[in-house]
Amino acid sequence: MKIKVCGMRQKNNIEQLVRLNPDYIGFIFYPQSKRYIGDQISEDILNLIPVNIMKVGVFVDEPLDLLLEKYRINSLDMIQLHGSEVPDYCSELKKIGIPVIKAFKFADDFDFHSIKAYESCCDFFLFDTAGQSVGGTGIKFDWQLINQYMGNKPFFLSGGIGSSDLEAVRNISHIHLYGVDVNSGFETAPAMKDILKVSAFINELRTNS
Repeated sequence: MKIKVCGMRQKNNIEQLVRLNPDYIGFIFYPQSKRYIGDQISEDILNLIPVNIMKVGVFVDEPLDLLLEKYRINSLDMIQLHGSEVPDYCSELKKIGIPVIKAFKFADDFDFHSIKAYESCCDFFLFDTAGQSVGGTGIKFDWQLINQYMGNKPFFLSGGIGSSDLEAVRNISHIHLYGVDVNSGFETAPAMKDILKVSAFINELRTNS
């Protein structure tokens, strides 16, 4: 089970998180997010992150040329698309060798056929909760909906995951569940993670996965 910790911004907090060795760290490049990192991550922060931890840039309907520039100047390893990006947009990134995570927002009436066109142009999917605004909601959706996913693309589970969800995450048996994406459920304030809670969650999940 891979672990992605998203919405990081504070240097000291990131330094503590790196010691826990998550698989992915997410930085949000969407200006309307409370966890917006800005256009450029400081060198001090980038130097904290070892090569084995993937740096994921989270974007929402960003013009492609601007996204590519931010991907370059921030030495990102992957891109997560959290808006209404079409398959052709994802394909442009794939063509130049940029790994892509495409987020989809689940509600009870989610159309699973709508994501079929993304399978050839994305490396991973991320299943989150539908809400009134773009970006994450910090709210869980009905995880039983995952059983309706019949595609072959590995996916991250997201949406309000917290310490109390550990057993429920373990009980998900879908063959393509690749990892969990955690954010607001472990925060003391926007972009500030409770490292003790994150550490306990990571240790328990890895010990029993």
